[in-house]
Amino acid sequence: MTRILIVEDEPAIALGLEDDLRLEGYEVEVASDGTAGARLALGRPYDLILLDLMLPGRNGLQICREVRRAGISTPILMLTAKAQEADKVRGFELGADDYLTKPYGTLELRARVKALLRRAGATPASEWFRFGEIEVSFARGELRRGGQPVDLTPLEFKILDCFIRARGRVLSRAQLLDGAWGPNTFASDRIVDNHIANLRRKIEPDPAEPTYIVNVRGLGYRFDL
Repeated sequence: MTRILIVEDEPAIALGLEDDLRLEGYEVEVASDGTAGARLALGRPYDLILLDLMLPGRNGLQICREVRRAGISTPILMLTAKAQEADKVRGFELGADDYLTKPYGTLELRARVKALLRRAGATPASEWFRFGEIEVSFARGELRRGGQPVDLTPLEFKILDCFIRARGRVLSRAQLLDGAWGPNTFASDRIVDNHIANLRRKIEPDPAEPTYIVNVRGLGYRFDL
């Protein structure tokens, strides 16, 4: 699987990048400061590095310089809030392959990632998201368990998509209703519970003791990996 390193110190941005790239099928690792980012970039093989310019510890330009001096040719996509031409030129001089200025659109980010991977000859990312025995492609509307197809209703796909995008975070029933049914629904909390029970029967190793979709008492549900 194509492996991507994200070095980004802003938690919300890092989480958004991680979620989006994982949903595209990439294996993702995140470093929240320059010191950890440099250690990972120099010590592990990656197919692409997304590198913020302004970082605590070491900045993106320093990391870029160290990676290239070590003879590592992994493509580097610099991410920064700065738009000055001098910053871009300096990044390219140190070995960056592309430059993306914040705020950027998701579609542009995906396109640049794919272009850099294609240019480097990396294997394209799968459109399948995997956990346990489950493989799901929202683009294809397919889910497999242990390699065998499993039928999900459109609402079950939407609920699972909501959970995966927010994995590790609690979603209330109201949030699930808004995300899967839409803001103008008349569906009740009970309907949410029924659909989640059905979804658990299709994806959980033991629906009676859920591993992935867990109850959080008084708050809602959380998707764990």
